[in-house]
Amino acid sequence: MDSDGVLSTGLSMAELGARIRSERRSRGFPIERLAELSGISRSMVSEVERGAKTPSVLVLDRLATALGTSIGRLLDEPAREVPQVLRHAAQRVVRDPSGWERRVLSPVLPNVEFEFMRTTLGPGVDAGEFAAHAPGSREYVAVESGRLRLTIADRPQILHPGDSAYYPGDRRHAFADDAGTGCVFYLAMELGGPAVTHHDLGRETLDG
Repeated sequence: MDSDGVLSTGLSMAELGARIRSERRSRGFPIERLAELSGISRSMVSEVERGAKTPSVLVLDRLATALGTSIGRLLDEPAREVPQVLRHAAQRVVRDPSGWERRVLSPVLPNVEFEFMRTTLGPGVDAGEFAAHAPGSREYVAVESGRLRLTIADRPQILHPGDSAYYPGDRRHAFADDAGTGCVFYLAMELGGPAVTHHDLGRETLDG
């Protein structure tokens, strides 16, 4: 685990940065355009791409959203579209220094923008607000344990163990432990069309 916070199982920060740079270039984006779309400062984007700065999970998600892709695709190479088993030790995991982790349970498949995740929030942890994904995106949440405060476009909902929810992914959304005892939930995300613009994000520039 890097001292700054994000762990990507089996992936160095230099490799992660190279993948972000490759995704950016494949879309024809100059670094300034990715900074604009993600709401992250140009200097921060540059440092992440060079492997000199470890992004928080929120920053990594903002970069993935601006690129119209998922964290999972930034962490892993596409696999063949055949039946497969992802052993626990082989699953990609990102951990945030604020006390939560996201485990990617789905493989990365060619031309498929879908991600299935298990998120663990520590006691009292607020994971922060995630930017709106592209129009047509969909997200599904199911709570395993604890009490989750799911906020969609500034409207909070409290989910208890066994509760589930659906919402369009092209709205701002946030996750927080509501009971102060920790929370575990599953999230399935299906991404829609092209990335949203910085104006659509409606957020200030992040430096990390």
